[in-house]
Amino acid sequence: MINSVADLLDLHEIDLDIDRLLDERENLPELDEYKEAHGEGVRLEAEKAAATAALKTADLGLDKTSGELEIMSERAAAEQNRLYAGGISARAADYLRREVEMLYAKVSKMEDEVLASIEEKEKTEHLVERLTEDLDSSNAESEGLRGTITERWRVIDKHIEMKEAHKLEALPSVDEYLIEMYDELRASRQGRVVGPLVEGVCGSCHLRLSAAEVARAKKEDPPRCVHCRSILVT
Repeated sequence: MINSVADLLDLHEIDLDIDRLLDERENLPELDEYKEAHGEGVRLEAEKAAATAALKTADLGLDKTSGELEIMSERAAAEQNRLYAGGISARAADYLRREVEMLYAKVSKMEDEVLASIEEKEKTEHLVERLTEDLDSSNAESEGLRGTITERWRVIDKHIEMKEAHKLEALPSVDEYLIEMYDELRASRQGRVVGPLVEGVCGSCHLRLSAAEVARAKKEDPPRCVHCRSILVT
């Protein structure tokens, strides 16, 4: 019995090591950094898609306005040539002059619209370029973090594998009923559930047992702490 309980303590130390390794695996600082970088990448991807769509719309709008400007300019020039050619009445010439002035006013307005469209397109192009650079940088950061995480996991998993192998070696030396009790304790609470009893102090909860409590604990099979009910190695 004494050796079996002592072996259970060794087994528990292995399980605690495995728990620490699993906790380390799940809480790598790089995981939070990767989540943040990935989220930033998603945001930048969405912004780039929106900017690219806006650039396409700007291109189409500029082509349309430029085409309309060309047609309007040709019409204004044709009407002006007709005016300068003469051969029409004064009344018709006055009407045509006003028509030419109106057409060139429209041309001037459309030229301003084209210039504004060009400026807007250039701004959008610069935005797409900047977002592309930022996205490439974010993706590179994510890839680097993913590589670091993968390598850290590989090392941790190797340690866990070794600990699991040691656990399989330790299991046969512990009585089956102790394993069942141990597993129940492990399932019901976290932390240490097997500890040495040293100078009347429980190695699990670190509370002191009186002499009477120590005597009562030792009468149980296996010995149990009266405070935390951990299995005691006496």
